[in-house]
Amino acid sequence: MRFPTDVLTVLTDPRTVIRNDLVRVPFELDRTVYQRLNVVLKEMGGRWDGRQAVRAHVFPHRIEEHFRQCLAAGEYPTRYEQGWYPTPHPLVMQMCDLAGIYAGMTVLEPSAGAGALTAELARRGGVVDSVELDPHRAALLREQGDSRKVIGGNFLDLDPLDYESGFDRVVMNPPFANGLAHIRHALGFMKPDGILVSVMSGSLKWATDKASEAFRMEVEEVGGEIEPLPDDAFAVSGTNVRTCLVCVPGYPGGPLRTHDWHQRQPRQLDLFAA
Repeated sequence: MRFPTDVLTVLTDPRTVIRNDLVRVPFELDRTVYQRLNVVLKEMGGRWDGRQAVRAHVFPHRIEEHFRQCLAAGEYPTRYEQGWYPTPHPLVMQMCDLAGIYAGMTVLEPSAGAGALTAELARRGGVVDSVELDPHRAALLREQGDSRKVIGGNFLDLDPLDYESGFDRVVMNPPFANGLAHIRHALGFMKPDGILVSVMSGSLKWATDKASEAFRMEVEEVGGEIEPLPDDAFAVSGTNVRTCLVCVPGYPGGPLRTHDWHQRQPRQLDLFAA
């Protein structure tokens, strides 16, 4: 959801206090502007506390990093929709640690959002390529400057064979609605000895559909892990949806369709054609 222009102006005013678990506006607002601000903050999970010692919208968690991401992007996730949820900073650190990022390593972030992951990946020395569907967020990523390349568009439309070689790492927070399709496609951009680390809906751990069961078997075969995250892992980002963390190491010759698998397909098809 886009911030109304006047609400964004208030929230980015240097006098506005966004600290720990509260948002306080210590200056007078036009009543109409205040009403719009109140609606936005409530949609983001805050509640007004009118006690003299507080007089602020209070949230059930720390919100500083979350607001930084949202204000930079000019939009926010509400409690009533499934959409863009910035990766919380503690989870960013956990994912980058698990991926083992070091200087010079090539990294793909195929659902880059407003750059929560790309900033840390680049800080650790990763050479990052980003993909982002939303034009506004893609422009923000370019301004942020963490990525070697920013591709605007639907990641699922990209062809792994447009890259001569795969990436050392894929680190991602895909849309929860079709996250498995994004993970499957992302593996096609990874080197056979690379590592993919992704957030995913918690249902991947127990879902009985064929796609989920097959993926769990393949992850187990290559020595990967699918571990549940705490129920409140994304509370700071406006949702309590259950999530898990997927870590998939490459396995040359294994069941995963990594970049080398895609490279072999044209040659195999040519043999059949002959």
